[in-house]
Formats: sequence, structure tokens, C-alpha cells
Amino acid sequence: MSEIVNIQGLQKCFGKFRALSDVSFTVNAGEVVGFIGPNGAGKSTTIRILLGIINRESGNAEIFGKDVWKDSLEIHKRISYVPGDVTLWGNLTGGEIIDLFLKLHGGGDKQKRDALIKRFELDPKKKAKGYSKGNRQKVGLIAALSVDSDLYIFDEPTSGLDPLMEAIFQEEVEKIKKSGKSILLSSHILSEVERLADKVVIIRQGEIVESGSLNELRHLTRSAITIATERDVAEMANLNGVFDFKQKDNLATFSADNKHLDDILMQASKLGVKKFESVPPTLEDLFMRHYEG
Repeated sequence: MSEIVNIQGLQKCFGKFRALSDVSFTVNAGEVVGFIGPNGAGKSTTIRILLGIINRESGNAEIFGKDVWKDSLEIHKRISYVPGDVTLWGNLTGGEIIDLFLKLHGGGDKQKRDALIKRFELDPKKKAKGYSKGNRQKVGLIAALSVDSDLYIFDEPTSGLDPLMEAIFQEEVEKIKKSGKSILLSSHILSEVERLADKVVIIRQGEIVESGSLNELRHLTRSAITIATERDVAEMANLNGVFDFKQKDNLATFSADNKHLDDILMQASKLGVKKFESVPPTLEDLFMRHYEG
């Protein structure tokens, strides 16, 4: 896979505050990377560096093999970007602003623009000063999605949208993904990232604390187990990899390290299994593992 985005050892300070410390990750061709973390973790700072808005203090950051600071104008010709709070010209209509964005980018698909305006239920004849936050986001999304870019950068793109519009955005991202384009998606909606992302990068206090596919990350944490047996299930509590064991009669629930699941299954089979359910951790579980407390 060719690397579209390559960040290595990125560092950035604002005065005495260290916003980023040794941030490293990649986005490959045709890949959706979910970039998650709470407010202030460093997501937007990383994205602003990628866009050439601010310069890093050390480390390397490249898009399409070009330096994001020195070659930002060339890079911008091939990317689409939507921030978490789109600012618009109040006296222009939504349609005029979308057309202006497309013209500034060098074109765009007008048929796709019209289809997206219908899908997102935007009134393009209304002046932007009368738009809600959700409608301002729609303008940014329609403009970005109407352009055939090689990389799409979304920084909390569905902020202010209702669940129906969020679902439409997710469907559009899946279309982009199928066409082989790359996407960096920063979102606070973990179910959105879980549905769309091939890889997840979790940032905490300016440092990458976890990175990999959901399947890879799930191997590092625990599954939720429910088991009912014919004989006393209590002895399951003492097995390696079993935590938070709770029992009622011969029904038990507990969390289990995935690397010990084989041993747990072997022991359960000796007790006469009547029911066995294993639920893998969600992205929210993985996220909270790094932020609880």
C-alpha cells in the first residue's frame, strides 16, 4: 500500500504547553483512518499542521510524498477538508458558497453537488446568516464531497447534524472509500468511526497511545462473556484471564482476556455448557480503557 499521509515524530508547543509529543501514524491509499481523542488531545493541532496552517517544531509530515508546510499549495489541489465548525459568508446563499468553494478548488461535479443538496436537505437559496450550525456543516460537507479528491480530511464533520444526516454522511464516506480514496476522520462519535474506519489512532494529551485495526486492538483487551453450565460454574472464577466474575446459580458473567479464551472454553466444556456468549469490545470500550480515571 502506498502512503498518502506520513507523520513521524511530530512535536508542537504553544508557549510552555506541549500540544503534540512524538506523534506518528500513516494513512494508506484507499484507507479510512479514525483519529480519536477528547477535546484538547491534539487532534485539531495535528490536522492544522497537515493542512499547512501552522508549522511543526520538529518531526516530519508529508502528504503525497510532499512536505505539508513547503508544498501546501500543491497538496491542497488534491485534498478536501471539512472542519468541525464551518464559517461562512453571511450575505451569500448556501448555493453560492458551495459554488465558490468548488471554483476555488478548480471545478467539482455539479450533478453530484445537486444530488448532495437533495440528500442533505439543504435550502441552497437561503442566506448563510440564517443557517443553523448543522446547515453550515452541510454546506462544508456538500462542497467537499462534490470534489474528486485523493484525500479527504474531516475534523468532527457531523458536529451539529441530526442522526439522519449523520447516517447520510457515513453512506457518502463509504462511497468514497469504495472508490479507493483515502480519508482521515476525526470524530467524537465512536460508533461512526467503528463503522467506517479501517484503522484507529487514539491520541491522549498529545501522544499516540494506541494504533491499529479494530481487530488488532481487540486482541489487546477483553471480551464480555456470559456462560451457563450444568455443573457449578464457580470454578471458572479462578482461571487465568478471568475478571469481574459474577454468578447467579449456574449462570455467570465476566470479562476475559482474549489470549486466554481457548483455556476458558476448554474448562467450560468440562462443566457442560448450556449457553456461551462472547461479545468483543466496542471502540468505546477501547477508548475508555485509555481515558477512564
